[in-house]
Amino acid sequence: MLYAAMLVASVTPTPTPTTEFDPDVITPGPLGFLAIFLVAVAAVLLILDMVRRVRRVRYRGEVREEIAREQQERRDGE
Repeated sequence: MLYAAMLVASVTPTPTPTTEFDPDVITPGPLGFLAIFLVAVAAVLLILDMVRRVRRVRYRGEVREEIAREQQERRDGE
């Protein structure tokens, strides 16, 4: 039985690759470019939105400090 298994293993040829691909020819194509382009556009839009929101929060904080300072000056003046 062991002899039969060895005989079958030695007779069965190992497959060899039949086609070879040129790595310079294989590309993601237009679909891959479109996917990366959309991800890049989404990232830029998210960054712009985040910058606008952070700026708005900072300005609101500055306005609140200005109002608090003016109210404090009015109280001190009375």
